[in-house]
Amino acid sequence: MYKSKNLASEHINNHAAIYFFMLVLFLIGIIFGAVIVNSMNFAQKEDLFFYIDRFFGQIMEGPVIEKKEMFKSTFLYHLNYLLLLFVLGLSIIGLPIIWILLFVKGLVVGFSVGFFVNQMGWQGLLLAAASIAPQNLLIIPVYLVAGSLAMIFSLTLLRKIFTRKLQQPIIQPFLRYISLYLSLLVVIGLAALIESFVSNEAMELVIQWMYK
Repeated sequence: MYKSKNLASEHINNHAAIYFFMLVLFLIGIIFGAVIVNSMNFAQKEDLFFYIDRFFGQIMEGPVIEKKEMFKSTFLYHLNYLLLLFVLGLSIIGLPIIWILLFVKGLVVGFSVGFFVNQMGWQGLLLAAASIAPQNLLIIPVYLVAGSLAMIFSLTLLRKIFTRKLQQPIIQPFLRYISLYLSLLVVIGLAALIESFVSNEAMELVIQWMYK
């Protein structure tokens, strides 16, 4: 256990710049998402809110989707996202796409929260806190770590090519790369459970309270 903590601490210290870069990239995405909301004209906001309002109405009538099905689809979505980051980390040319994916994830979060708050004020903030925040407390760190790991491995491959050290075995870093991603699957499973059984219930309660 102590050895594992030392290895984790050493890993973070050695790659702190990459983790910081990914965090900043994600935060820039959030800011851009909020900016997009503010740059939308009145008609665009009204059109989008019309569809959201219809969705709220469906929730008032009863469950839109079974929680088990929601868990399955949510887990598969996050799994596919992680697999994409994993595969991109195996190629040098995938590095810019990793950055784009992290930026887009931040943009989606920023846009979602920003739109709710812009259209519904403090009620929108409450709705975002109930429906978006709980699972993202786990999902956001997972994506940041997954993107950073993919970038680290991609840079490792790049370094081996440019330093002409291709004869050095890549198997150990690769196995470590796989094991770390497998550990992230456990976290996204927990996040999918929270999103399906906690956030969904909280969102329904908030919507029912708002439409009383």
